Amino acid sequence: MNVSLRQLKLFEAVARNLSFTRAAEELHLTQPAVSIQVKQLEENVGLPLFEQLGKRIYLTDTGKALQALCENILGALASFEMEVADRKGLKQGKLRLGVTTTAKYFVPRLLGAFCERYPGIDVSMKVSNQQNLLERLARNEDDLYILGRPPEHLPVNAHPFLANPLVVIAPPDHPLASERNIAPARFAEEWFLMREPGSGTRQATERFFAERGIALRERMTLGSNEAIKQAVIGKLGVAVLSRSTVALESEVGRVAILAVEGFPIRRHWHIVYPADKKLSVVSQAFYDYLTGEAEQRLDEIAD
Repeated sequence: MNVSLRQLKLFEAVARNLSFTRAAEELHLTQPAVSIQVKQLEENVGLPLFEQLGKRIYLTDTGKALQALCENILGALASFEMEVADRKGLKQGKLRLGVTTTAKYFVPRLLGAFCERYPGIDVSMKVSNQQNLLERLARNEDDLYILGRPPEHLPVNAHPFLANPLVVIAPPDHPLASERNIAPARFAEEWFLMREPGSGTRQATERFFAERGIALRERMTLGSNEAIKQAVIGKLGVAVLSRSTVALESEVGRVAILAVEGFPIRRHWHIVYPADKKLSVVSQAFYDYLTGEAEQRLDEIAD
């Protein structure tokens, strides 16, 4: 079977996106050029790799088998290229990060110094909630994951690298804003604004109050920290968020951080990857950077 590496790369992009158009955009090629190469690949294989139903394309069983093979071949090639670059004293290659929506507030600041140190590394960042990232982790879709809470049901390596305290926030003129040592029981009558199911912040909030026998009155479920902050500012209720997400609003007096007994909830950010995975040279470089310098770098930026 006469198959070129270029054809495999084109096929992998189409198979991953399930779209000739998106694959062409990703590879900076025209759609006809991609279609021709994939058609030639199908002719060499002797069986169809895709089937079309309506306007959508799907992988055939042969296509799925070839996709798995491509992932192994292209992944091994990328690792080899990174290793060669490392032996030359360079750090080059791609780094794919999976980051929770709350971590997006500080990860870009850490990436700035990292990319300045290693300009040859191309970084992509997938931002999603905890549940979606765990599904990506199970499928090994990214190189490293930054999570607030490592999964208990998946075999992983997880290392804490940065504090992630959760705090209760309210409008600055809320009756509890000036009080100290607020008992958690007083929140039984408060309206709560919550992140969506699957959010690590929501899970930690529900766990804290459930352990104390307090049923929360949920007024609204919102899909982002920004939406929750705006709802708190709009006096729709109180909420629990990571301190890193409300630092600016607290500083300028748009929200108040309440002095609730048991808060802040002490948590940490973790760098996570599958237990049986061997990190690439680039992934290892970022792992070492986070576990050794993250807190110092953020302090420097804050100063």
